[in-house]
Amino acid sequence: MANDEQLRILQQGAEAWNKWRTENPNPGLVDLSGAKLIGARLNSADLRCADFSRAKLIAANFIGANLCGANLDGADLRNSNLSGANLNGAGLIWAQLSGSILDRADLNKACLMGAQLNGTKLNRAILNKAYLIGAQLNGADLIKAKLIDADLNGANLSRANLIEAELTGADLRGASLLETNLSGAVLSGCKIYGISAWGVKLEGAKQDNLVITPANQPTITVDNLEVAQFIYLLLNNEKIRDVIDTITSKTVLILGRFTDSRKPILEALKKELRLRDYLPILFDFEKASNRDIAETVSTLAHMARFVIADITEAKSVPAELERFVPKLPSVPVQPVILSSDYDYALFEGIKRYPWVLPVCSYDDQAKLIESIKEKIIEPAEEKVNELKADLDRKRCV
Repeated sequence: MANDEQLRILQQGAEAWNKWRTENPNPGLVDLSGAKLIGARLNSADLRCADFSRAKLIAANFIGANLCGANLDGADLRNSNLSGANLNGAGLIWAQLSGSILDRADLNKACLMGAQLNGTKLNRAILNKAYLIGAQLNGADLIKAKLIDADLNGANLSRANLIEAELTGADLRGASLLETNLSGAVLSGCKIYGISAWGVKLEGAKQDNLVITPANQPTITVDNLEVAQFIYLLLNNEKIRDVIDTITSKTVLILGRFTDSRKPILEALKKELRLRDYLPILFDFEKASNRDIAETVSTLAHMARFVIADITEAKSVPAELERFVPKLPSVPVQPVILSSDYDYALFEGIKRYPWVLPVCSYDDQAKLIESIKEKIIEPAEEKVNELKADLDRKRCV
C-alpha cells in the first residue's frame, strides 16, 4: 500500500513534490503502490525509482517527468500523457497504456512485457533494448521511434504506424504485423521466425539479413519480409515443395474475352484441360479489380506451364501478352482464334518470339475441344520440352 505521507505530498502537485525530494535526497522507498491519482498533474515531477505498481493513473499528466527506474507494473495509465518523460529502465509489465501519449519518451531498457499500448502515441520515442514481449500495440503510432535491439517477441503490431522507425536487431519472432505501416523503416538484422505479416507496407524500407530460423537452427537470412514466411515453408515443408512443383508442372493460364459469346469457349477449354489432369486458371478481364491487371496476368503467367490465349475479338489480351511474352521465354504461348476473325494489328510483334506457337484457327467450340490434344496440348508440351532443352544446354556452356 502507498505511503500516506508521500501520497499526500504528491497530491499537492509536482512543485511541492520536487521540493520535498530536494529536502529529502535519500527518502528510502518511494511507495505509491495502488495509489489513486486519476487526472493528477505531475509534469516534470522527480519520481525516480518510485513504486507505482497497480496505481490508478488514468488521464494523469507526466509530461517531462523523471520516472527513471520506476515500478509501474500493472499500473493503469490509460489516456495519460507521458510526452518526453524519462522512463529509462522503468518496469511497465502488464501496464495499461491504451490511448496514452509517450511521444519522445525515453523508454530505453524499459520492460513493457504484456503491456496494453493499443492506440498509444510513441512518435520518436526511444525504446532501444526495451522488453515488449507480448505487448499489444494495435494501431499504435511509432513514427520515427527507436527500437534498436528491442524485444518484440509475440507482440501485436497490427495496423501500427512505424514509418521511418529504427528496428535494427529487433526481435520480432512471433509478432503480428497485420496491415502494419513500415514505410521507410530500418529492419536490418531483425529476427522474424514465426512472424505473421499480411498487407504490410514496406515502401522504402531497408530490409537485409532478416533471420528466418529459430535460435536452435543454423542461421538463414533473407532480405524481404514479405517472402520470408514463404521461403521458410519452402525449406522446411516437403508438401509445400510438392505443391509448387505441381503448380509449375500443371498450371495452364487461359486468356480471352469474357463476353457472352466468348466466355463459353474459355470455360470449355478449362473443363477439357481439367479432365486431362492440368490445373487451368481462367483470368476474367471484364471484372473490375483493385489490382493492376497486367501485374496479375504477369504473375499468373510466371506460374504457368503454358498459356492459351484466345485472340478472337481481341481487346485486353494484346496488352497482357505485351506485358509478359517478351520477358518470359520459358513459357510457351498458344494463340487460338475463331476462323471467321483475323489477327489484331499488332499481333505480328508477338508472333516473332520463338516461344509463341503458330495460331490455331478453329471453326466452332466443338471442333476446338475435339482437336485440343493435337492442336494445342501436344504443340505446347513439345515447345515446353524444347525450351527446357535449350536452357539446359546454355547452363552447360
